[in-house]
Amino acid sequence: MLNSFIKKFASPLIILLFISVSAVAGGKLNVVTTLTDFADIARQIGGDKVETFAIAKGYQDPHFVDPKPSYIIKLQKADLFVHGGMDLESGWVPPLLEGARNANILPGAKGNLDASQGLRLLEVPSGDPAQLRAQGDIHIYGNPHYWLDPVRGKQIAQNICAGLSRLQPQDEAYFKNNLEAFTKKIDAKVAEWQALMQPYDGAKIVAFHNSWPYFDERFGFDIVAFIEPKPGIPPTPKHLAAIINQMNQIGVKVIIVEPYYSKGACTLVAAKTGAKVLELATAVDGAPEVKSYIDMFDYNLKKLVAAFQQTGGADNNGK
Repeated sequence: MLNSFIKKFASPLIILLFISVSAVAGGKLNVVTTLTDFADIARQIGGDKVETFAIAKGYQDPHFVDPKPSYIIKLQKADLFVHGGMDLESGWVPPLLEGARNANILPGAKGNLDASQGLRLLEVPSGDPAQLRAQGDIHIYGNPHYWLDPVRGKQIAQNICAGLSRLQPQDEAYFKNNLEAFTKKIDAKVAEWQALMQPYDGAKIVAFHNSWPYFDERFGFDIVAFIEPKPGIPPTPKHLAAIINQMNQIGVKVIIVEPYYSKGACTLVAAKTGAKVLELATAVDGAPEVKSYIDMFDYNLKKLVAAFQQTGGADNNGK
């Protein structure tokens, strides 16, 4: 009787067990990121092997995000947590990680990925960290807005590829193929973008906040001043007067500002200088047209070129 039972039910049981194991093995990795840019890159590298969720919205200041309970739930289920590092999210990530109690994504665990690994960083200050922090919103490890350079975006993609491969090594070849495709796409677009910006090389602009050194370095314009006297410090009337005088003297006609800052001071300065205020996207979904990492550069550079052409602002590049 036992033998007949085994013959009758063993095969279906084995098949069911095989299906269950296969479903687990083929399950998608849950990738939670701090920024929408990291989520988009993770989608492009992970393909149909990942599910992604970005905590900060594209129109939010990445320095200041409300750590909601719903984000804790997301992190509890995360296999990979991708963050910017460099103190960028230091005000809100630690309480989320503490609340999630997911040992696999804590610092040092294989599911915790600092996207800045291996990057050449700009504006790394020297001096006592406590004194540096007293000067305003100073990042003691360097300027953290490195994803605004698409070439550095390739390194971010490499880091994410390594993190996904570490967690799901059976899919490493798949992730690497996607990385290669992403890298080729970025290389082609960088050549296109640099050709677009070449006539405006050295053009002087003013920025509200110091989010743009990597963007500036890659595309060759020159940020001559900031509306903020120091990062995170509101401008005084005296400082604004000095900016207005400087812009009028050298003919700066473009002011760039992030989506999450008030435009009041920029609008005032523009009225006194004849400059155009441009709200540029600092992240994916930072504007309705910006649905991907590549979209962000297309959007920002086209807006800059249009502003230079409309205002004659590129005439201040010394050419």
